[in-house]
Amino acid sequence: MVTFADVKKNEEIKIYIQNADQSMEALGYTEHAFAHVTKTAVLAGSLLKDLGQDARTVELGEIAGYMHDIGNLVNRSDHAHSGALMAFRLLKDMGMDPKEVAIVMAAIGNHDESTGFPVNAVAAAIILADKSDVRRSRVRCREAIAQDIHDRVNYAVEDSSLSLNVDAGAVVLKLTIDTEICPVMEYFEIFLDRMLLCRRAAAFFSLNFGLIINELKLL
Repeated sequence: MVTFADVKKNEEIKIYIQNADQSMEALGYTEHAFAHVTKTAVLAGSLLKDLGQDARTVELGEIAGYMHDIGNLVNRSDHAHSGALMAFRLLKDMGMDPKEVAIVMAAIGNHDESTGFPVNAVAAAIILADKSDVRRSRVRCREAIAQDIHDRVNYAVEDSSLSLNVDAGAVVLKLTIDTEICPVMEYFEIFLDRMLLCRRAAAFFSLNFGLIINELKLL
């Protein structure tokens, strides 16, 4: 059985994550390296565990979350699909069961808001985990925030948290934004499609998705 620990120790996967992030840096994108993929992996696993999924599904969520952005190595465009194909070969070579490889591939291939859909529990979890990782520390160059809306929005976020309340049937993304840096409308300008995908991901688990910015409920 291929474990999350095995995936994290795999030198080939490490190299692809590092080089994918270097490509993102060259293109002017925020951090997509180990901080982002580890946060996505841990949060996806935590969501699946708290939602009562079995231990192996939790671990597949961690694996998919950790590997979800390796396709950026090929190209930012269609990186979810490229990443799914890369994961297929990597996990197959590591000896993962084909049924589990299929779950991870589907999750990685469906995490991007342009083409994605929560086709299984792992996919739904990494969508929520990935799209909620908005934070100041992802911005590489503070000087760029005036010209780049993505950097500006991420830099404006002083605090972010994704909370699950099973009894209330809700998963809520709560953000504190410095509106002197970025008005709330700019957040929606670039992240509306992501929030709609999060709504669909929450619905997979029969949950409502909520968005609270500066204590104001927006979704």
